[in-house]
Amino acid sequence: MKTKKVLTTVLTSFFTMVLFLTFSTTNAQTKKTEHKMKDCCMMKDGKMMVMKDGKTMPMDKMMIMENGTTCMTNGECTMKDGSKMMMKNGDRMDMNGKMHSKKMMDKKKKTKNAVAVYTCPMHSEVVGVKGGKCPKCGMDLVKK
Repeated sequence: MKTKKVLTTVLTSFFTMVLFLTFSTTNAQTKKTEHKMKDCCMMKDGKMMVMKDGKTMPMDKMMIMENGTTCMTNGECTMKDGSKMMMKNGDRMDMNGKMHSKKMMDKKKKTKNAVAVYTCPMHSEVVGVKGGKCPKCGMDLVKK
């Protein structure tokens, strides 16, 4: 009888843990998707586009962002301080008025994907992604 009670408790705990992990993983995936699909207006192939709820469509009227920035259908944006700028291909502006240029996004991607490279000071042809010793001379590989 006591063994049956212990077994029931263990199984209940196991299933509770499985359910918790399932829902927490699902929630984390949803948050990632929401982050990537942020509402914005953007210049794509020389045309202003609007992304709303993950769907992209041509921008057919001017938009006023949360911070007062105005974006026109030709890509001209007037900031809340009165300064003007013209959006270029790949530029996007969040609905809160924050500008993201293609150069900034490319730089973030490169930094994110950067991998440290190690090489031998005496034998530049010896390269590795982790530190260690050169197989030719035994010197420590140094970060490039």
